[in-house]
Amino acid sequence: MKNDRPEAARQNRLLRSLPPADFALLAPYLVAVSLDQGQVLTEPGDFVEHVYFPHTAVISFLAVMRHGQTVETATIGRNGLVGGVSGLGRWRAFARVVVQVPGTASRIPSARFRSAFRQSDRLATLVLQSVQSIVVQIQQTAACNALHGVEQRLCRWLLLTQDLANTNVLPLTQDFLSQMLGVRRTTVTQVAFKLQALGMIQRTQRGQIEIVDRKALEQVVCECYEDLRSRHAQFVI
Repeated sequence: MKNDRPEAARQNRLLRSLPPADFALLAPYLVAVSLDQGQVLTEPGDFVEHVYFPHTAVISFLAVMRHGQTVETATIGRNGLVGGVSGLGRWRAFARVVVQVPGTASRIPSARFRSAFRQSDRLATLVLQSVQSIVVQIQQTAACNALHGVEQRLCRWLLLTQDLANTNVLPLTQDFLSQMLGVRRTTVTQVAFKLQALGMIQRTQRGQIEIVDRKALEQVVCECYEDLRSRHAQFVI
């Protein structure tokens, strides 16, 4: 793969916000990559070997239980980065990092990223903001999972994913949704049928979900959506 051209890398809002001199510290080592849905970027305990700056891909952090159950705790799109904590040193991943929506990203080896991090105060500030954003997401998601029903949580998940992917048609199977939400597939199927019957979504034969009536979803979703949406919106403008 060839080095990513600056205009491609700057599809990522964090990279776009860097002054030219700071961006130049990263640019020679950024490589454009295509990411497939379900692709695992790191497992818990792995050393973080690469940093990813999503363009069109959406990437999830999953908590993994001892018997294999998973639940999503945070989501990163074109406004942030994945693996930024490696700027502070050689770190191990605390979660499974998996591609939620396929697309493109820029990737850089952690060692190269760490060198740029140490030379750029602006980059360091953005990385620390990103880490804070992830912590806030994890906290909000934990509260949402404990206090709100599956229907509200699914609406939150669909709306946030649409915001980050910037498309009404999301490639989401029932199995994938059950892993993200930490519930049984049959539960996801029942809730999805209800939302479809109400005209909010349309499920396709290709394992996709189309958001048909966003305003209706916003009427059903819990308060967590607005809190998380505001967090995404204010980070790296």
